[in-house]
Amino acid sequence: MLAERGLVFPPINELLRWQDIFPSFNKIALIAALATLISIGLFLLASRKDPTVAPTGTRNLAEQTIEFVEEGIVMQTLGKEGLKWTPFLLSLFMFIFLCNIPGILPFFQMPATARIAIPLTLSLLVWVIYIAVGLKNQGGAYFGHLLWPPGVPTALKPLVGAIEFISTIIVTPFSLTVRLMANMLAGHILLVTFALLTAALATAETSQWLLVPASILPFGMLVFLTAFEILVAFLQAYIFAILAAVYISNSTAGHGDEH
Repeated sequence: MLAERGLVFPPINELLRWQDIFPSFNKIALIAALATLISIGLFLLASRKDPTVAPTGTRNLAEQTIEFVEEGIVMQTLGKEGLKWTPFLLSLFMFIFLCNIPGILPFFQMPATARIAIPLTLSLLVWVIYIAVGLKNQGGAYFGHLLWPPGVPTALKPLVGAIEFISTIIVTPFSLTVRLMANMLAGHILLVTFALLTAALATAETSQWLLVPASILPFGMLVFLTAFEILVAFLQAYIFAILAAVYISNSTAGHGDEH
């Protein structure tokens, strides 16, 4: 019995697909909607607090989050001139974090970013923005600098230009998508694996004197991984936001100027 329970792992499709709550709206969509509403609600509540009083509660949390994004993301990549991008990068960070964290919450137990739809949509949004910024600041020269980068020996320009173009136009949105989705999906599968192993050992019908106490080991690992996933949820939101800021910075400054 234990062997059967221990070796039978749910098909990957069962871990990633959820029945619709109503047509075309499942748990992943619910998490995304809640992430949006919580983000908006937090800053709306904070904006109604008296600004002359020392910040507490929601206002304190909102101010700390804004300060973190400004100092840890915007100033590190875009500088003072990039502070106008704070609302976008703040929204990106908050939304991704709140989509990541349900992976450890009861009932949800699934990060919405472990499905490709949300990471891909966010990556394409960033892609459209940094290309639009490049065209706004450099005009047609934006693609010219990608294909024929200045500061590179003429003999190497075709090769370097092809690499730059493919990297910026194709690889960047793909890497943003896969980095976020793969990290959150891996964490989700690890949690499911140790949860199932703990349950299989704890409910063993044979050799209970050995197998039931042994369930403490995978349970301890499950607790550790759950705590670790909180850190991962934060780091993946931070990494996505700071990479978005870096791409916008490159488009603003002129891609070819880096060489």
